[in-house]
Amino acid sequence: MIEELSNTEKKFLLVLKELKEARPEEILSRGKFSQLVEVMNAASWLQSKKLVIITEKVINHYSLAKKQVALKDLPERRALKILKKNRGMMDVDALKKSNKLKPKEVQVAIGWLKRKKWATLSKREGKTVLEITEKGKSVLDTKGEDEKIIEKLSKGELPEDELDPEIIKMLLSRQDIIKERSMVQRSIRLTDMGNKISAMPLEFKEQVSQLSPELLQTEKWKEVELRKYDVDAFAPRIFGGAVHPMQRLIKEISDIFLQMGFTEIETDFIHSCFWNMDALFIPQDHPARDAQDTFYMKSPDRFKLDEKLINKIKDMHEHGGELPSKGWGYRWNLKEAEKAILRTHTTVNTIKYLSEHPDPPVKVFSIGRVFRREALDSTHLPEFHQIEGIVMEERANLKMLIGILTEFYKRIGFKEIRIRPGYFPYTEPSLEVEIRLKGKWLEYCGAGIFRPEVTSPFGVKHPVLAWGLGLERLGMLRYNIKDIRSLYFNDIEWLRSAPII
Repeated sequence: MIEELSNTEKKFLLVLKELKEARPEEILSRGKFSQLVEVMNAASWLQSKKLVIITEKVINHYSLAKKQVALKDLPERRALKILKKNRGMMDVDALKKSNKLKPKEVQVAIGWLKRKKWATLSKREGKTVLEITEKGKSVLDTKGEDEKIIEKLSKGELPEDELDPEIIKMLLSRQDIIKERSMVQRSIRLTDMGNKISAMPLEFKEQVSQLSPELLQTEKWKEVELRKYDVDAFAPRIFGGAVHPMQRLIKEISDIFLQMGFTEIETDFIHSCFWNMDALFIPQDHPARDAQDTFYMKSPDRFKLDEKLINKIKDMHEHGGELPSKGWGYRWNLKEAEKAILRTHTTVNTIKYLSEHPDPPVKVFSIGRVFRREALDSTHLPEFHQIEGIVMEERANLKMLIGILTEFYKRIGFKEIRIRPGYFPYTEPSLEVEIRLKGKWLEYCGAGIFRPEVTSPFGVKHPVLAWGLGLERLGMLRYNIKDIRSLYFNDIEWLRSAPII
């Protein structure tokens, strides 16, 4: 054990051997250490070696909140003096007019006069009257216990064991009288093993913890003491910089799609209703367009649209275009389509990309922020991320879509997957992907094949497989989080302990 001790620890033990039990400040002074941190470091290492015991006690210290508190009487004392001058009785309105009390102090004074039983409050001839009591008369020339403590504190800060706890509690309940400061008082004493070690002859030699070229070249290593390492000794955990868990998840998902042969795309956050809604064959009276669900922009408040596309989308909504479809059968409004909004889904990325690339093959994905007027709670955020993907090929079909989704979810780590029919406004047929977790089936993805009403206006003649899922819900599963808000609280402990894989 002695071989494991540093010179500082040996000096610490010798000082404590004389003092038996002492505070770190006493050891600092008696042992002539350079600074208190040196003492505490030695104490921590000795405690880990079971040679000393460190006990801690929190002691509250009290001082005046302001020096002026001690320079004048408390409001109730000044009110008591005013009562004395008025033969022990006066109405409250007269007290309010006194220049000895500020307006805001009058009610404080009355409250404490009653609480200390220095005066009574009653109604007389329609007036509220204060009358001094016998107890009030008895304290006219003597200070109360709270006033005595204020006088003591005017000379400096005092620890709680020198003050009446009940009076301190009362003074703390008052505004701007005293303030409290908590201090940890540490005491260090030797254990039985520490007493045995400190009683042994302790030699002080130059110690080194690692060999250097200089020690080897000069053979000085023969003269110094090489400290032994205790591999079981406590060492604080060291945390390096790390990527945010959600960014790691985004990178992982992105890599999976890239490995599956997809290309990543992205567009702006602000779009017209035309691209966000109309181009996806979402009718203009759909509830999702309501201002309670969507963020509409003030500047810019609208976008100018391509006239050729306007006519095609208008015709599709009103009559079904050139397809054997009746459309929605209403009068399409250009002004509604021009409105600027924050995108509500990343499908706007894929439909714009399709309009620019109508010929196969198309195999793209996007991971981006979307915005909806959601109430902030444990499962909803007004700003979140959506994962979106499409495949457009000559022979694309539902079986291919199911295969792509199954492969993606297996690569992300989910083994049990099932597909069931679903409904979405711009895909037909539509399906939902469910994953099995802790014995329950959870819905985690919407998918389908774009309706011809969506793709036809842009000259797309082949099937388009599409799917979308929420990144945050995936993150909640990955990191076992119940509250979606926790993903962005930036709790340092959670960020440090979140699994990398």
